[in-house]
Amino acid sequence: MSTMTAPKPQTTITPAEKKRLEKRKMLSLNVISVIGGIALWWVLSVSGFRLPTPPQVVERAGELIADGTLIADLGASLGRVLAGFALGTLLAIPVGFLMGWYAAARGIMEPWIQFFRTIPPLAIIPLVLVLMGIGEQPKIFVIFLAAFLSCVISTYQGVVNVDKTLINAARVLGSKDAGIFARVVIPASTPFILVGMRVGLGAAWATVVAAELIAAQAGLGYRMQQAQLYYDLPTIFVNLIVIGILGLLMDRVLLFTENKLTSWQERR
Repeated sequence: MSTMTAPKPQTTITPAEKKRLEKRKMLSLNVISVIGGIALWWVLSVSGFRLPTPPQVVERAGELIADGTLIADLGASLGRVLAGFALGTLLAIPVGFLMGWYAAARGIMEPWIQFFRTIPPLAIIPLVLVLMGIGEQPKIFVIFLAAFLSCVISTYQGVVNVDKTLINAARVLGSKDAGIFARVVIPASTPFILVGMRVGLGAAWATVVAAELIAAQAGLGYRMQQAQLYYDLPTIFVNLIVIGILGLLMDRVLLFTENKLTSWQERR
């Protein structure tokens, strides 16, 4: 007589467990990618390319930290980026809302936004230096402009892309313009705003380095310019890595904020 074996119970993975597994997998891939990149850099540096080795860069970073140079440059650049980025974002969001919600505001502002958007902020640096001098104001202004132009277009697109069915449904239910704007338009535009902020943050870092290359007495870009004069590659690498790490950390903060504020949105 044949014996029947009972089927093994199938284990089901809950959505929360699946999400945790995906996060672990992504983190593992991130670690592997970083280690692989450092290994490739090391191989290139010992294969004849004019690159400092990772230990040389680490040693130079320790020296710059010990004498306070890196901390001072970091504080100068970070302060400029945060000031310009904050000012640009705070102005871009209401301007983008106005352009997307009111046709008259769009007609007045859009030509100027598109005009300045085609001009790289770096091209305005010489003019700004002539008009404002070589103090902190011109550097913060060009960073403000870069962040503003990146964020205002994204906010505007978020408003005009709001599903008209949602707006009409809110009107049928008796909501006025203020209620529709607060309960429908702002939540639906939030993902676009945060994407614009992430793009603006990258533009802010690119702009501050260029501004410091032209006129500054401290900052990560200024330090790289001085190092370039003396072919000091380890110092250049230290500052490049610091900029990349800072930009990455700030971008992760914005991404975390985006995930919290738009948890209702389906993601792949």
